[in-house]
Amino acid sequence: MTIRVLLADDQALLRATFRILIDSCDDLEVVDEAADGQQALELTRRHHPDVVLMDIRMPGTDGLAATAELCAAPDLSATRVLILTTFETDEYVARALRAGASGFLGKDVGPDDLLSGIRTVASGDSLLSPSATRALITRFLVAPEPGGHLVPPEALAALTGREREVMALVAEGRSNAEIAEELFVSPLTARTHVHRAMTKLHARDRAQLVVIAYQSGLVRVVPPAAY
Repeated sequence: MTIRVLLADDQALLRATFRILIDSCDDLEVVDEAADGQQALELTRRHHPDVVLMDIRMPGTDGLAATAELCAAPDLSATRVLILTTFETDEYVARALRAGASGFLGKDVGPDDLLSGIRTVASGDSLLSPSATRALITRFLVAPEPGGHLVPPEALAALTGREREVMALVAEGRSNAEIAEELFVSPLTARTHVHRAMTKLHARDRAQLVVIAYQSGLVRVVPPAAY
């Protein structure tokens, strides 16, 4: 099955470079290109790609605003957003995740990592670049956007005890294999628990599950130890 990708970046040369790289893979293809966030939304509705490779800083509607609108649209629920930008700061990472992005990479990422990232988010997993450390991200994830709301703890009532336990490990950045090892279950069982939690909480993917875990208070930020 071919993964269909939409490129959204205001730099034509960069889009052309990404297109050549992505189209060189048998399992990936670029379906179209957008020069700003509004065009990205229009083309996403037209093509329904599997992944939108979204820049943050674009004229008019920026990538974060476009991501929020795209991820809130029921008819686009199958499309994942991978943020790719030079503005790799903790605040941007958190805003992108709160908006519904499935992953985040800096533009200095290598070709293999970029292609792997596209495949990762297309499969429903989340992706954060190594420099976007969890400790700093959670400083921003704990609080909602201005005018937004925290997720009430009651929202987790539908989860079983095991699903809460697995969700907390997802929020710590654990993979299915690591969760399986921690809980002495198979990776398939761990994956099943993750997907059940996502379904019950109407989370698009693991990245949104992390946001819900912090904003609901299931996982709390531990302040750094004083020395």
